[in-house]
Amino acid sequence: MTADSASTTAEEAEKRTRDGLVSGLIAYVLWGFLPIYFKIIEAVPPLEVLAHRIVWAVPFGLPIILVRRQWPDVKQAIADRRKLGFLTLSALLIAVNWLVYIWAVQHELIFEASLGYYINPLMYVLVGVVFFRERLRRAQSAAVLLAAAGVLVLTIQGGHFPAVALTLATSFTIYGVIRSRVAVGGMPGLFIETLVLFPVAAVYLASLSFDGAAAFGTDDLALSGILMLAGPFTVVPLLCFALAARRLRLSTIGIMQFIAPTLQFCVGLAYGETLTVAHIVCFTLIWTAVAIFSGDAWRASRTSTLSGASLRPERR
Repeated sequence: MTADSASTTAEEAEKRTRDGLVSGLIAYVLWGFLPIYFKIIEAVPPLEVLAHRIVWAVPFGLPIILVRRQWPDVKQAIADRRKLGFLTLSALLIAVNWLVYIWAVQHELIFEASLGYYINPLMYVLVGVVFFRERLRRAQSAAVLLAAAGVLVLTIQGGHFPAVALTLATSFTIYGVIRSRVAVGGMPGLFIETLVLFPVAAVYLASLSFDGAAAFGTDDLALSGILMLAGPFTVVPLLCFALAARRLRLSTIGIMQFIAPTLQFCVGLAYGETLTVAHIVCFTLIWTAVAIFSGDAWRASRTSTLSGASLRPERR
């Protein structure tokens, strides 16, 4: 390999990483500030918001599928009964996740919602141990125990079981496990999931409109326009995440995923949610667990990269 070609390869790799970081940041920042959108439309019942999120994601996602030439992937997955079955199950799980999240934001439980996405990566680790017989490193064990302690503190000292956080974390973890078993890309997978849910959501919205109870299509044209934005607010972050996942190392993605719940926590503060002592203790334990978990993932990735490099023959 010549010096010029090596330099070109290095520049391409640097650009690929830079594009991945930008795409990942866009995804996680949009997810982090998403509670603001649901606060703006909090007068609309959560189930109706969910239906709009599903319905408008389909026409917004279709052009992206066509432009990216992923329609054959969509057709292949729909034709495969096993894949379609798994995607139908994952669609139901993501619908539950979205509904609980919308409800939580509208009922001033943003802190608890962000807690769910903080413990989600740690729950992935727990699922790997229980169901796939993976072995934990010491740092991973410490992180899981600290996270469990944080949830326990919030349950006992806070006086209520964090059902929202655990529902969000559990549903998204199971969703992620199912999606990891289906050989379909992120964007085609989301499109099929929303397509599966579309008929039910469309019939529900039509029934609301027939009864005169729909928020969409009333004299408030601004509200109707905002509800239509549920489509891009659902599709764009996932598209950016898919682009980032193809350009960045898993350890980098793993660390970046904590951006969203951190921003959600800040949004909760901005909206004046009550930050109790139980919340402070809980989040301190969770943040410590996140720091340990992220540091361990980074070290493991570096070790793997270095060992892999030492095994590759040197090119001259």
